[in-house]
Amino acid sequence: MYGKPLYRGAAAVAALSLLAACGSGDSGGTTAAGGETKVAAVIKGLDNPFFQSMEQGIKEQAQTSGTEVTVQAANSITDTTGQADKLTGLAGQDFSCYIVNPISGTNLIQGIAQLAAKKKTIVNIDSPVDAAAAKATNATPATYIGTNNTSAGQKAGEQMLTLLPGGGKVAAIGGIAGDVTSGARVDGFSQAITGKLELVQTVAANWERQEALTQATNLMRAQPDLKGFFVANDDMGLGVARAVATAGKSGQIKIISVDGIKDALTAVKNGEVDAVVAQYPYAIGLMGMRACQAAAKGATLPANVEAPVEVVTKENADQALAATPKPFGAYDDPFKTLLGN
Repeated sequence: MYGKPLYRGAAAVAALSLLAACGSGDSGGTTAAGGETKVAAVIKGLDNPFFQSMEQGIKEQAQTSGTEVTVQAANSITDTTGQADKLTGLAGQDFSCYIVNPISGTNLIQGIAQLAAKKKTIVNIDSPVDAAAAKATNATPATYIGTNNTSAGQKAGEQMLTLLPGGGKVAAIGGIAGDVTSGARVDGFSQAITGKLELVQTVAANWERQEALTQATNLMRAQPDLKGFFVANDDMGLGVARAVATAGKSGQIKIISVDGIKDALTAVKNGEVDAVVAQYPYAIGLMGMRACQAAAKGATLPANVEAPVEVVTKENADQALAATPKPFGAYDDPFKTLLGN
């Protein structure tokens, strides 16, 4: 969701206090004297630590680069209408670059079309805008920055195969039914295990920990010989871990989730979750802000940029925790190169 002009210096960012202050869905501006361009970001609900980390990356890069940024968020991860209203409100203001992290592929299309008509730079991060809908409204973002979710699911599937070399039944717990991100992760997982493990059922738990706990409990009752769960995000994965522990099957049923939030990394270290395919929303947010800077300098932005992904197991959990919210390994950032850094 990035791509355009320079920014004014940001007020000091105390990450935790800023994140806490954003619970209302509006984190306000991060500003400092000097500079010209302002950036607006509309992200998913800050009720989820993943998006708190994304906001942190956006704001810390704004502070480092001397940029004015306003971040607003949906009230929850399912608040599609509220998120769309926030973008519409910001579209009427004098921002030059807009970072968008849509809840669904189409819920922000109207606002994005408004921005495109005004020749504003649009940077799409994490969850892709529906390509057909964007094209139909002449509102294709300048760049997309996000995890290759199919690949993330495949990595989870490959890890599950190492945990269950003798085969067995597994289940997948996705987010919102029809969600592009969730679907890609589950598809990737399924591709990796086809012919080696039996995927007996896929259910939706709406990205919610309690719902995932309920769904996992029901699945274990229906499939008493279940050997593993693939879970499309960590928050739900922690709910599944609790369900497995309550059923007295910790260690017997393998759990792999996707995201890389700190609580999930800790759960891997403690043996409550077997592995996490960690993506890095902090890096996604940071690259989004750099994309805006690069566009401001007149650079042509790459159409698609893959964010870093790392598989975290008990063996490297300490390393991952020490680096969080940043990746513990090196990764390519084309926007940094465009900025000459």
